[in-house]
Amino acid sequence: MPVMSAWCVRASGWLGFGWRCVCWGVVGWDNTAMDGEVRGSGGGSAMAESARAASVHNGDWVLRGAVAADVEVIAELRAAVMRADLERLGRYDEHRVRQRLRDSFSAQHTSVIMLEGELAGCVTVRPVGGRQWLEHFYLAPHCQGRGVGSAVLRTVLERAEAQGMTVGLNVLQGSAARRLYERHGFVVEAEDPVDVFMMRPPGAMAGTSVKA
Repeated sequence: MPVMSAWCVRASGWLGFGWRCVCWGVVGWDNTAMDGEVRGSGGGSAMAESARAASVHNGDWVLRGAVAADVEVIAELRAAVMRADLERLGRYDEHRVRQRLRDSFSAQHTSVIMLEGELAGCVTVRPVGGRQWLEHFYLAPHCQGRGVGSAVLRTVLERAEAQGMTVGLNVLQGSAARRLYERHGFVVEAEDPVDVFMMRPPGAMAGTSVKA
């Protein structure tokens, strides 16, 4: 499968939020952040195509299109960043945490975050039920605090905003990533003992509260 180039946007001075990648759960600032397992229909989206067609360059980080060979590296990243939160919830299983990523991995809708030439994280945005679903957003712990996670999230949201699309996701209960998403205009739609489901409608502004 050919490697697709990424989109390019300069962003070296953004403030980092502190996930654990999450860890792209979102990163992990909490290790989980947002790890939705929603599976959408197979068709590609304009946002996904645009994201993969152009390479995103933000100072020292770049987004490139994922390829099938990335799956095992990303599965290991997921296991590392989500372990603490899943153990806290009594749901950690070292095989299952990796297999769920393998089962739902879509190179077509996933971008890999490259930082200083190394794979530092990933993010998946796929069409589901008339909205964009943000999932598998992970950032390695040693890459946190540099503004990369916030910058990538802003890039994804700007693209969705340009298309008038609602963005949905879910985070684990107690995840620090929830605060990050709330700062970027996400609101809670529903929750259960394990997950919090959030959405960001078109026009939602970062730092504002919007009723779902």
